Amino acid sequence: MMFPFPVPVFLSAGADGYDAGYEVHLNRSGINSIDTPREKITAESGSSLRIRFLNHGAPIHITITSSNAGMFTDFFHENLYVVDESVLTIPIRKDSLEEAFDLEILSGYGVVKTQMQVHVIHPPAVRLSIQEEYPLQPVAHGRPHLLMIMMGIALLIYCAWLYTHIEFLNIASFIILIVGALYTWYRQQ
Repeated sequence: MMFPFPVPVFLSAGADGYDAGYEVHLNRSGINSIDTPREKITAESGSSLRIRFLNHGAPIHITITSSNAGMFTDFFHENLYVVDESVLTIPIRKDSLEEAFDLEILSGYGVVKTQMQVHVIHPPAVRLSIQEEYPLQPVAHGRPHLLMIMMGIALLIYCAWLYTHIEFLNIASFIILIVGALYTWYRQQ
Protein backbone atom coordinates (compact mmCIF):
# COMPACT_ATOMS: atom_id res chain seq x y z
CA MET A 1 0.00 0.00 0.00
CA MET A 2 1.42 3.40 -0.96
CA PHE A 3 1.04 6.10 1.68
CA PRO A 4 1.25 9.83 1.04
CA PHE A 5 4.55 11.46 2.06
CA PRO A 6 3.88 12.38 5.73
CA VAL A 7 2.48 8.98 6.76
CA PRO A 8 5.75 6.96 6.51
CA VAL A 9 7.57 9.72 8.38
CA PHE A 10 5.13 9.44 11.30
CA LEU A 11 5.20 5.65 11.21
CA SER A 12 8.99 5.47 11.29
CA ALA A 13 9.30 8.24 13.91
CA GLY A 14 7.37 6.29 16.52
CA ALA A 15 8.25 2.77 15.46
CA ASP A 16 10.03 1.64 18.61
CA GLY A 17 7.93 3.65 21.05
CA TYR A 18 10.53 5.98 22.54
CA ASP A 19 13.39 8.34 21.78
CA ALA A 20 15.99 7.07 19.31
CA GLY A 21 18.82 8.64 21.37
CA TYR A 22 21.92 10.32 20.01
CA GLU A 23 23.80 9.62 16.78
CA VAL A 24 27.56 9.28 16.42
CA HIS A 25 28.80 9.24 12.82
CA LEU A 26 31.84 7.12 11.96
CA ASN A 27 34.02 7.49 8.84
CA ARG A 28 32.01 10.51 7.66
CA SER A 29 34.72 13.15 7.55
CA GLY A 30 37.65 10.78 7.01
CA ILE A 31 39.06 7.34 7.75
CA ASN A 32 38.43 6.36 11.40
CA SER A 33 36.76 9.74 12.07
CA ILE A 34 34.27 10.07 14.91
CA ASP A 35 31.67 12.86 14.71
CA THR A 36 29.79 13.26 18.00
CA PRO A 37 26.50 15.13 18.47
CA ARG A 38 26.75 18.89 18.79
CA GLU A 39 23.90 19.20 21.27
CA LYS A 40 24.29 18.60 24.98
CA ILE A 41 23.95 14.90 25.74
CA THR A 42 21.57 14.25 28.61
CA ALA A 43 20.21 11.12 30.22
CA GLU A 44 17.49 10.86 32.84
CA SER A 45 18.20 8.88 35.97
CA GLY A 46 16.33 5.59 35.93
CA SER A 47 16.27 5.43 32.11
CA SER A 48 18.72 4.39 29.42
CA LEU A 49 21.04 6.40 27.23
CA ARG A 50 20.88 5.17 23.63
CA ILE A 51 23.75 5.96 21.30
CA ARG A 52 23.39 5.00 17.66
CA PHE A 53 26.61 4.57 15.71
CA LEU A 54 26.23 5.17 11.95
CA ASN A 55 29.09 4.06 9.75
CA HIS A 56 29.56 5.94 6.45
CA GLY A 57 32.54 3.95 5.20
CA ALA A 58 34.31 0.61 5.57
CA PRO A 59 33.48 -1.56 8.61
CA ILE A 60 35.15 -0.19 11.70
CA HIS A 61 36.06 -1.43 15.17
CA ILE A 62 35.37 1.03 17.99
CA THR A 63 35.86 0.92 21.74
CA ILE A 64 33.68 2.87 24.15
CA THR A 65 34.97 3.31 27.70
CA SER A 66 34.22 5.41 30.74
CA SER A 67 36.48 5.83 33.72
CA ASN A 68 34.22 8.06 35.84
CA ALA A 69 30.75 6.56 35.24
CA GLY A 70 30.70 4.28 38.29
CA MET A 71 28.28 6.50 40.24
CA PHE A 72 25.80 6.58 37.35
CA THR A 73 25.86 3.20 35.62
CA ASP A 74 27.39 -0.26 35.62
CA PHE A 75 28.75 0.42 32.13
CA PHE A 76 32.54 0.39 31.93
CA HIS A 77 33.75 -0.85 28.55
CA GLU A 78 32.29 -2.00 25.22
CA ASN A 79 33.84 -3.14 21.95
CA LEU A 80 31.73 -2.79 18.81
CA TYR A 81 32.31 -3.82 15.24
CA VAL A 82 30.14 -1.46 13.19
CA VAL A 83 29.37 -2.46 9.61
CA ASP A 84 26.45 -0.09 8.89
CA GLU A 85 24.90 0.85 12.20
CA SER A 86 24.88 -0.30 15.78
CA VAL A 87 23.08 0.84 18.93
CA LEU A 88 24.65 0.96 22.39
CA THR A 89 22.28 1.20 25.35
CA ILE A 90 23.71 2.39 28.66
CA PRO A 91 21.37 2.00 31.66
CA ILE A 92 21.46 4.90 34.13
CA ARG A 93 20.82 4.16 37.79
CA LYS A 94 17.70 5.54 39.39
CA ASP A 95 19.57 6.94 42.40
CA SER A 96 22.12 8.89 40.32
CA LEU A 97 23.04 12.45 41.20
CA GLU A 98 22.72 15.32 38.74
CA GLU A 99 26.32 15.29 37.55
CA ALA A 100 28.19 14.36 34.38
CA PHE A 101 30.44 11.56 33.23
CA ASP A 102 32.67 11.11 30.20
CA LEU A 103 32.46 8.55 27.42
CA GLU A 104 35.61 7.97 25.39
CA ILE A 105 35.26 6.56 21.89
CA LEU A 106 38.34 5.10 20.21
CA SER A 107 38.55 4.00 16.59
CA GLY A 108 41.31 2.58 14.46
CA TYR A 109 42.62 0.62 17.47
CA GLY A 110 43.36 3.80 19.41
CA VAL A 111 44.47 6.08 16.56
CA VAL A 112 41.48 8.44 16.90
CA LYS A 113 40.00 9.29 20.29
CA THR A 114 36.92 11.41 21.01
CA GLN A 115 35.33 12.26 24.32
CA MET A 116 31.64 12.99 24.98
CA GLN A 117 30.28 14.36 28.22
CA VAL A 118 26.95 12.89 29.37
CA HIS A 119 24.89 14.98 31.80
CA VAL A 120 22.61 12.99 34.09
CA ILE A 121 19.41 14.79 35.06
CA HIS A 122 16.43 13.85 37.18
CA PRO A 123 13.16 13.31 35.34
CA PRO A 124 10.62 16.08 35.82
CA ALA A 125 8.25 15.45 38.69
CA VAL A 126 4.91 14.15 37.55
CA ARG A 127 2.07 16.21 38.95
CA LEU A 128 -1.16 14.37 39.39
CA SER A 129 -4.10 16.42 38.30
CA ILE A 130 -7.67 15.55 39.06
CA GLN A 131 -9.81 16.35 36.10
CA GLU A 132 -13.46 17.03 36.61
CA GLU A 133 -15.64 14.96 34.35
CA TYR A 134 -18.38 16.78 32.55
CA PRO A 135 -21.44 14.99 31.22
CA LEU A 136 -21.33 14.35 27.49
CA GLN A 137 -24.94 15.41 27.06
CA PRO A 138 -26.89 18.09 28.87
CA VAL A 139 -28.91 16.83 31.80
CA ALA A 140 -32.68 17.34 31.57
CA HIS A 141 -34.10 19.38 34.44
CA GLY A 142 -37.82 18.69 34.16
CA ARG A 143 -39.01 21.07 31.48
CA PRO A 144 -38.18 21.11 27.76
CA HIS A 145 -35.16 23.03 26.65
CA LEU A 146 -35.91 26.30 24.83
CA LEU A 147 -33.99 25.13 21.76
CA MET A 148 -36.19 22.02 21.50
CA ILE A 149 -39.30 24.17 21.69
CA MET A 150 -37.94 26.51 19.00
CA MET A 151 -37.05 23.53 16.80
CA GLY A 152 -40.59 22.14 17.15
CA ILE A 153 -42.15 25.49 16.26
CA ALA A 154 -39.77 25.90 13.29
CA LEU A 155 -40.64 22.39 12.07
CA LEU A 156 -44.36 23.10 12.20
CA ILE A 157 -43.95 26.41 10.34
CA TYR A 158 -41.69 24.73 7.73
CA CYS A 159 -44.30 21.99 7.17
CA ALA A 160 -46.94 24.70 6.75
CA TRP A 161 -44.72 26.32 4.10
CA LEU A 162 -44.42 22.99 2.24
CA TYR A 163 -48.21 22.79 1.90
CA THR A 164 -49.05 26.47 1.35
CA HIS A 165 -45.91 27.78 -0.47
CA ILE A 166 -46.07 31.09 1.40
CA GLU A 167 -42.45 32.33 1.38
CA PHE A 168 -42.79 34.16 4.68
CA LEU A 169 -43.29 30.82 6.51
CA ASN A 170 -40.02 29.41 5.07
CA ILE A 171 -38.03 32.46 6.15
CA ALA A 172 -39.71 32.55 9.56
CA SER A 173 -38.86 28.87 10.28
CA PHE A 174 -35.15 29.43 9.61
CA ILE A 175 -35.09 32.64 11.67
CA ILE A 176 -36.69 30.79 14.61
CA LEU A 177 -34.06 28.02 14.34
CA ILE A 178 -31.19 30.52 14.27
CA VAL A 179 -32.58 32.54 17.20
CA GLY A 180 -33.01 29.35 19.27
CA ALA A 181 -29.46 28.17 18.52
CA LEU A 182 -27.94 31.60 19.29
CA TYR A 183 -29.90 31.89 22.53
CA THR A 184 -28.72 28.46 23.65
CA TRP A 185 -25.13 29.18 22.65
CA TYR A 186 -24.86 32.51 24.47
CA ARG A 187 -26.74 31.26 27.52
CA GLN A 188 -24.03 28.65 28.19
CA GLN A 189 -21.22 31.21 28.31
